[in-house]
Amino acid sequence: MKGVVLAGGTGSRLFPLTKITNKHLLPIYDKPMIYYPIETLAEAGIREVLVVTGGRNAGDFLRLLANGKEFGLKQINYAYQEGEGGIAEALALAEHFAEDEPICVILGDNLIQGSISQAVRDFEAQKVGAKILLKEVPDASRFGVAELAGDRIVGIEEKPEHPKTNLAVTGMYMYDSTVFEKCRHLTPSRRGELEITDVNNAYIREGTMSFNYLDGWWTDAGTFDSLRRATNLVAETRAGAAQQ
Repeated sequence: MKGVVLAGGTGSRLFPLTKITNKHLLPIYDKPMIYYPIETLAEAGIREVLVVTGGRNAGDFLRLLANGKEFGLKQINYAYQEGEGGIAEALALAEHFAEDEPICVILGDNLIQGSISQAVRDFEAQKVGAKILLKEVPDASRFGVAELAGDRIVGIEEKPEHPKTNLAVTGMYMYDSTVFEKCRHLTPSRRGELEITDVNNAYIREGTMSFNYLDGWWTDAGTFDSLRRATNLVAETRAGAAQQ
């Protein structure tokens, strides 16, 4: 399986921190934000990664990450997203990189405490379709929210005002090679973007979407509050590990 880190966007919610740099290059405790999703993929045994970025600071990723050997990767590839077309548009840029192999996609501002290695192994055994990782959260209306019927996902609603559950769809997704055909059939949302939730719901409609629950803490880092929370969670985890 190959890995894709989506690290584009303008980071407007973090302005003026993002006035002269990409959001994903901001520090989270003692590392740049982009390190964390790459380390998550590497820990799960993924050795080829594509970083999709954009904006005026794309070259900074190459200077920072180089060829990925620091992370134990075989190589890091790079793609450039022009404009602000949404997560699914950025994902579509990975088609040639994927070469019909399954991919594990992580949003560049997502950090986790645990591992996704079991979910990756489960998806490799699944062979077709998609898998998402769910996490119970107190503020589900900020995220895509999954509705379950037994052990099946029956739908995902994007940022609902009144969530049907407290199960957030984390920014980690696993897809077979049909994901790119699904991206081609999307229409822009009211925000003018191609939404990843529409991709996931396409898999749900065809009955090939599975899920795992994510262990440990999970957070994004796309707002001032979540950026601070991410830093605190990483610092507390490191402190706890040092005391053991």
